[in-house]
Amino acid sequence: MRKLIEYIARGLVDQPDLVEVREGRSDRYFTAYHLTVASGDFGKVVGRQGRVAKAVRSLARTAAARQGKHISLEIHEYQSDEEPQA
Repeated sequence: MRKLIEYIARGLVDQPDLVEVREGRSDRYFTAYHLTVASGDFGKVVGRQGRVAKAVRSLARTAAARQGKHISLEIHEYQSDEEPQA
């Protein structure tokens, strides 16, 4: 699941090296994922009125459902002072 989210996000952004996907809270049937992108790419991942983010979440949930799991996806941007140098 993590690789799917990372693959989709890297295709959307200008700085694919700064895409990071982390697993958060997890149990047997539920996992929370945190997608972090460069501050300049945040709008591209979210899209107008959140349409792109909604589509990415929908794809990830569908893939998870096929495995019998539930997920949530939170999208974050690096703050200017914490953004790693690529």
